[in-house]
Amino acid sequence: MSAATSSPTKSRFLFAIPTRTELNACWELGRLSNGMGCWVCWFPLAFSMAMAYHAMPDLPGWYAAYRGILFIALCCGVKCLIMTIDDILDADVDALVERTKNRVLPRGDISMARAWFFFAIQCVVGAGLAYAILKPYTLYISMLVWPLFVIYPTCKRWMSFAPLPLAIMFNIGALMGWSDLAPGNGSLHYVLGEGSPAAGRIPFDILLPLFFGCCCWTVTFETVYQHQDKADDVAIGLRSLAIFCGKATVAVCALTTLGFGGLLGWAFWLNGQGIAAFVGLALGTLRLLNGLRTVDIDYPRSCLQFFLLTPGVGVLVLLGLIADGLLWRWQAGIPL
Repeated sequence: MSAATSSPTKSRFLFAIPTRTELNACWELGRLSNGMGCWVCWFPLAFSMAMAYHAMPDLPGWYAAYRGILFIALCCGVKCLIMTIDDILDADVDALVERTKNRVLPRGDISMARAWFFFAIQCVVGAGLAYAILKPYTLYISMLVWPLFVIYPTCKRWMSFAPLPLAIMFNIGALMGWSDLAPGNGSLHYVLGEGSPAAGRIPFDILLPLFFGCCCWTVTFETVYQHQDKADDVAIGLRSLAIFCGKATVAVCALTTLGFGGLLGWAFWLNGQGIAAFVGLALGTLRLLNGLRTVDIDYPRSCLQFFLLTPGVGVLVLLGLIADGLLWRWQAGIPL
């Protein structure tokens, strides 16, 4: 068959109506049956919004809640996009790893071309939604990590510290949440100007400790999670922080957990948070430390169970922040 004849055939195949098997494959590519990736993206953003709610007496609680709920859908979309490109770029590796060899690309449920097409659709729809929903400066902040969506899946091939770019991607919401609620979003006068956060200034002196603390949290759960694949990773020549840390993983992750608690505590203190916020943070940090105390890094099921603690940690911290904000407003006579 000539090139002129085969090209239209390939185009028709690429744009053909997907089969049921391909639709199921797209569902699996985006991990749409599992909300974990959505929540680990959303919690840092929710922490940031809850802190903004505490610092801005004129911010209505209903509006903060509305924006927070709206971001759940956006975070699920981001998770779907990241998981899809991760499976595409890692398809050859996934076929060699016991835990991932039955994913949709290795088992042939969807072609690589159609998977790329699914990813392209997500990029177009996602960019449109981001432009429509995000406020200008919040959009600019989010764009800082967009290149990492494609870079991250390659990291295990050439570096041992893949959890670091993953942490930056997942936790950019710590900088976005406050900026989304700040008055005058998109104006450099508000972003860089003098004045209080309540007047619209975005306090990066508060948000950067929050961001780096949440990054420590991601490094903690992701490093333990990587231990599930360490035998296969060594066999095929991949790198990971789990392999790099080895038997010292629990000790290293205990330090990153303390970094999580310490940096978030610093951010809370700078923001004038009350006792409820610190209680929630203490409970979340203790939950992580207790999980590290009991995890067996040589037993994949135990590593997965530790990873599944993640949403519970986020809930404890967020509930503390929300309770603190509501209590402060009630005591000050400020409408909730």
